Amino acid sequence: MSTTIEDLSYTVIGRWHRRLADNKSPRRNHWQTKVVYYQAVAELLASRPGHPLTWKSVVAAARPRGCRSTFYEVAGAHARHRMVDDLIADSRPDTMQIALRYLRTDPVEQLIDETKVWSFWPYRQQLIARPLGGETTHECLEAALIDALTAWARLNPALAAAVGHTPPACAVEDLTVLHDGQLAGMRSAGRLTDVLRHAAR
Repeated sequence: MSTTIEDLSYTVIGRWHRRLADNKSPRRNHWQTKVVYYQAVAELLASRPGHPLTWKSVVAAARPRGCRSTFYEVAGAHARHRMVDDLIADSRPDTMQIALRYLRTDPVEQLIDETKVWSFWPYRQQLIARPLGGETTHECLEAALIDALTAWARLNPALAAAVGHTPPACAVEDLTVLHDGQLAGMRSAGRLTDVLRHAAR
């Protein structure tokens, strides 16, 4: 098997996250703006599970000061640095399948998708950093990813359940990579959606 856990450092979403989150410029740091809205989404879902989010409720929860124009800079068809745009630009078949799964017409749902990636990211990074020794079979690597996703879902149940238990897009891409492209993007998304539904029981 040629795929190792280190390959997860070079995914499309990994590069998207690194490009934005590693920007240290205080003046032109769009990631900081995104995080304000990610935090608002996560807090609203946690405090009001089952209540639908609107752009107005997200803007009202964004601190220190949210506004409609900034919301649409972060989410929506013309938002800056959308995660899904990097997936589309990559254009490989599996990546395009993932992009189509996460291409939303509703900007709030798009924002929830990115919030899931932001929230799950520390779990993902722990997975990449952990020593697996000889555990490099597809089964062992997939089990480690599913364990991380399950742990995240149990601590963030409302976020994990949002938008039909859609998994964080980075986990979907990671699972496809771990299978050396032998597991299609749509099948990866379906498998991890089942994981989140099971974790919610």
